[in-house]
Amino acid sequence: MSELTTVARPYAKAAFDFAVERNAITQWQDMLAFSSAVTQNDEMHQLLSGALAAEKLAEIFISVAGEQLDEHGQNFVKVLAENKRLVALPEISELFDVYKAEYDKEVEVDITSATELSEAQKNELSATLEKRLARKVKLNCNVDPQLIAGFVVKAGDTVIDGSVKSKLNRLEDALQA
Repeated sequence: MSELTTVARPYAKAAFDFAVERNAITQWQDMLAFSSAVTQNDEMHQLLSGALAAEKLAEIFISVAGEQLDEHGQNFVKVLAENKRLVALPEISELFDVYKAEYDKEVEVDITSATELSEAQKNELSATLEKRLARKVKLNCNVDPQLIAGFVVKAGDTVIDGSVKSKLNRLEDALQA
């Protein structure tokens, strides 16, 4: 999977830069998401891993996508087909979404708490995290009763563990040392 991500990165960056230039980020995001879904179809996946000529493969892909791809999207598909990279479209779409979130200064934050958070708690956490991370925050909340109390916040590489379970584990380690 990481090999495909490495292959997809320059295409995603080029598509994103092109979309920013044309002020068409949402349109490109939609085209890439749709194209990604097309590549994940079983029949299309078999075609992509087959030995079809690039022109024929691009033609089939574009005919399946129909009006979902504009002229620039079709050209993008042709370039991917010529370089045998159509299979990387799901990763290109994911990376495009990451570039868009970065561009919009947004971050997804996973919060795992011991109990269900109230709306007031979510709003307070969101406001605090927006200040700390200097980005708009989208919360994904989960419940894990094994935390005993408190919560764990994950935002990209940043992890804030304020759970009682982790505090007890640290105390146990300190007492055993």
